[in-house]
Amino acid sequence: MGVPGAAVQAGAHTSELLLFFTLLELAIIVLAGRIGGSLAKRCGQSSAVGEIIIGILLGPSLFGWIAPRAFDVVFHSAPPEPLLVLSQLGLVLLMFQIGLEFDFSHLRERANRAAVLRVAVASLVLPFAAGFMLSLLMTGPHSTAPSATLNTALFVATAFSITALPILGRIMVEFDLTRTRLGVVAISAAAINDVVGWLLLALVTTLAVSRFDSAEFVMRVFLVMLFALSSALVIRPLLKKAIRRSNPRAGNMAPNLLGGLLVVVFTAAMTTYLIGIFAIFGGFMMGVILFDEEALVMAWRERVGGFVTVFFLPIFFTYTGLRTSIGGLSQAADWGWCLAILAVASLTKWGGAYLAARRSGFGHKEAGMIGFMMNTRALMELIIINVGFDLGVISPKTFTMLVIMAIFSTVVTTPALRRYMQPA
Repeated sequence: MGVPGAAVQAGAHTSELLLFFTLLELAIIVLAGRIGGSLAKRCGQSSAVGEIIIGILLGPSLFGWIAPRAFDVVFHSAPPEPLLVLSQLGLVLLMFQIGLEFDFSHLRERANRAAVLRVAVASLVLPFAAGFMLSLLMTGPHSTAPSATLNTALFVATAFSITALPILGRIMVEFDLTRTRLGVVAISAAAINDVVGWLLLALVTTLAVSRFDSAEFVMRVFLVMLFALSSALVIRPLLKKAIRRSNPRAGNMAPNLLGGLLVVVFTAAMTTYLIGIFAIFGGFMMGVILFDEEALVMAWRERVGGFVTVFFLPIFFTYTGLRTSIGGLSQAADWGWCLAILAVASLTKWGGAYLAARRSGFGHKEAGMIGFMMNTRALMELIIINVGFDLGVISPKTFTMLVIMAIFSTVVTTPALRRYMQPA
């Protein structure tokens, strides 16, 4: 008779132990994220830059290298599933939040529309083509599966072409550029760039999971389009009606509205998962269809946004850091390819935006500033390469190289803008 009780007690002890080590991970991650964010601000960087770097340093690249036993105690005493689930849950909420931040009203300015489209297209097409070709050069000689090589090239190309709109927005606020023509063109081009980038990611993900089965691929694309149309034509009016009834104002949101939004976001995420693409697309789409609800956006920022960025975002960065091993780039050829990725990604993104801005009437300094702003990748690229890594189409070494590129392209933006804005 004592055996069942002992089993229950042992199970309770195991669950308490799992909780203990999960809380240990979370406490260290949140504390380190705050420290990294504060240090980054003191260095004139966005707080997200510090959180990304701290997340990388918590992984095998530094913590696991200098203190392997302590690293194992902190991150290997508990199974990885709790951290994985929390990072993915946070990513769904974060993508909803990012979708809310898209402001398409800038595109109503006729005088800026041509410049916006030129910058968006040039900063998307040129790095995409360059990333695709560079990836084929990197993987082609070593790959025996053409489909795998193509999938890798598509993911790398998409990572090259993306711009981190949330980080760029923070940087532009810091430099008081949000109301200038320069700022309007840059943020609008970045918005178009990101929308197309996410559509590309959905497309290449669909292509990867369909394994080049044309019928399955067409069906998945059809289901994605059906989901997008249903979101815009059916879910959006219903949500807007519910928001008007709840009437969020002055940063306040009724519990029923918040609960309803969470249910809708989670349901949309489950739907895109069932379609065969990642759950984050569902969360992102729900944010995009509500971008013009200013009172809701403000209320979400006040009630939920801070918690998402302080708690969930560092978890995602650390989860990325645990997969990143800079020490894994042990050969000279690895660092050669890494430098090639840095150079090609930065030069094609900056160059495309610069040339398009010059053609649109901007001077050398303004065009250079637009080039650096469009080159800001940060969070967006990390999301893309994590998707590719989860699908198995991006190798650990390529993953590490792309993480380094994401950090580099973001870190250089702020000092570059300061240099351009100095009086001659």
